[in-house]
Amino acid sequence: MKFLEEEKLIKGLKYTDLFMLYVSLIGSLFILVHVGYNSDPQVASFLSVTIKAIFYGFALLLLLKAILRFFFKYQKAGFQYTDLLLGLYCWFIVAERTFGPVSAEALFRQGEWLFVGIFAVLLVEISKNSLFFDRFYFNPTLLFVISFLFLVLLGTALLLLPKVTVGASLSFVDALFMATSAVCITGLSVVDISAKFSMFGQGVLLILVQLGGLGIMTFTGFFGYFFSGSFSYKNQLMYTELLSEKKLGSVINTLLKIILITFSVEALGAILIYFYTADVANKLGVNHLFFSIFHAVSSFCNAGFSIIPGGLNHEELRFHYPLIWVTSFLFIFGGLGFGIMFNSFAFIKRWVINIFMRVVYAKPFTYKAWIISFNSRLIAWTSVILLIFGTLSYMLLEYHHTLAEHKSLAGKLTTSFLMGASPRSAGFNSVPMENLGMPTVVIMMLLMWIGASPASTGGGIKTTTFAIIVLNVVSLVRGKDRVEVFKREISTDSLKRASAVVFLSFMGIGLAFFFISLTDGDKSFQSLAFECFSAYGTTGLSLGVTPKLSNGGKMVLAASMFVGRVGALTLLVALIKETTFKKYRYPQEQVLF
Repeated sequence: MKFLEEEKLIKGLKYTDLFMLYVSLIGSLFILVHVGYNSDPQVASFLSVTIKAIFYGFALLLLLKAILRFFFKYQKAGFQYTDLLLGLYCWFIVAERTFGPVSAEALFRQGEWLFVGIFAVLLVEISKNSLFFDRFYFNPTLLFVISFLFLVLLGTALLLLPKVTVGASLSFVDALFMATSAVCITGLSVVDISAKFSMFGQGVLLILVQLGGLGIMTFTGFFGYFFSGSFSYKNQLMYTELLSEKKLGSVINTLLKIILITFSVEALGAILIYFYTADVANKLGVNHLFFSIFHAVSSFCNAGFSIIPGGLNHEELRFHYPLIWVTSFLFIFGGLGFGIMFNSFAFIKRWVINIFMRVVYAKPFTYKAWIISFNSRLIAWTSVILLIFGTLSYMLLEYHHTLAEHKSLAGKLTTSFLMGASPRSAGFNSVPMENLGMPTVVIMMLLMWIGASPASTGGGIKTTTFAIIVLNVVSLVRGKDRVEVFKREISTDSLKRASAVVFLSFMGIGLAFFFISLTDGDKSFQSLAFECFSAYGTTGLSLGVTPKLSNGGKMVLAASMFVGRVGALTLLVALIKETTFKKYRYPQEQVLF
């Protein structure tokens, strides 16, 4: 009898969760219509009442679930702290709206708190049901591509809402382009975000950048585990491949670290930006807090979007060197990749423990081989060399041109550092791009092609690919039959992949340039080539041509951004069926070069 009661309770809670999922989805759609579309007062009144009723209904259901779990403490129907926290939030808002002070300053009577509650319920319920991959077979690579495509289409639908923009709504092509640029963390824009987008629209863009920067599968996996408390073996296998993780048991820990590092760095960046821009906040004409959060997320995710006219090239910001340094370090940190972040943390932790044990207990240092992994060393050295190369080359080429208005050497160095690092996927600029000389443009196209590091928020062919190709050339010139670095030999598979990535990148950029020359052949060769490199490298720097492109040209760049973000090789692997392994081998032949 007790077993039957337990099964009924579990079944009842399951149906309740499904009911809350569907109702929260409907409520979220009502909120989007209410905030982003509707302008009719009568419809607005109806939607407000409906949204309030849904929120109050959730408060009752969450209270009922808490009571049931409290009185029927069964193992399978264990108490869930997420439901408790969500219930406390809902009842706090209900109490404030019912018994709180009635005044214009009553903070918690505002409708936005109801919106947050309904969206939170939707997030929790989706996350409980998001780890559904056990029921189907999905190629993880294909799932990765589909997740980005889904996010682009969802972002397009949201950006088509009338209240996203000030004045006329975006056309479908413009909405698709902006959604692709945000999800693929590129930063190319066909409209002035500061003038065309409302604060609601800028918020939508910010969410798309955040989801695109980390990948929707990362968020799905994290919240799915967080709210359900479990991760099946099949899910772990899938996320092992998605995250390029070697150990099956460390998948969950890696997901948690990625989310924690991302939000922590973005929060720190937002705080620094907030305090460093306190002196110019009133002159910028935007909400100071929102400006700080938006630019911190956009910087770390290497998106390059700005809600200020001209971005860092704004007259109040181009000489604001502390802000430029904060922005630069945010996008450099985001472009390094999470692997090197984990390695660096382990390295620092190890030395702190060693010093503590030496000082307090007089114990000798203990050394552990290869705390910093081979990939982290390769990424670090390549990134440092590219940063130095980009900074010095920009300073030498632009010292008497775009750097002339910066009187101090520190100012020239700061601007050179930003403009030397930004092309590798960030997309921020503090100088007028149209004033750059041809040699500088060529250097920037090279840096845009190289891009950021693997497992990061940046694009391009990646620093490791570029390093392997260069090392391979050096080995061939020196007459060596293998590629060696850091007392390790590069595997043949890595050399093949690097060659394939380089070839496909040239094919992708070449095809994009060919098609955009058909749709917009009246534009200059330099401008079109620069935009194609910027789109494929998901950089976002522009010579000012993108807003002037035809619809066909915008679609070409949108496709290029998508392929550049997911990776041409990844896209082909996802779409082409894998060949069955064959045990025989043909005789080898030498090819003439």
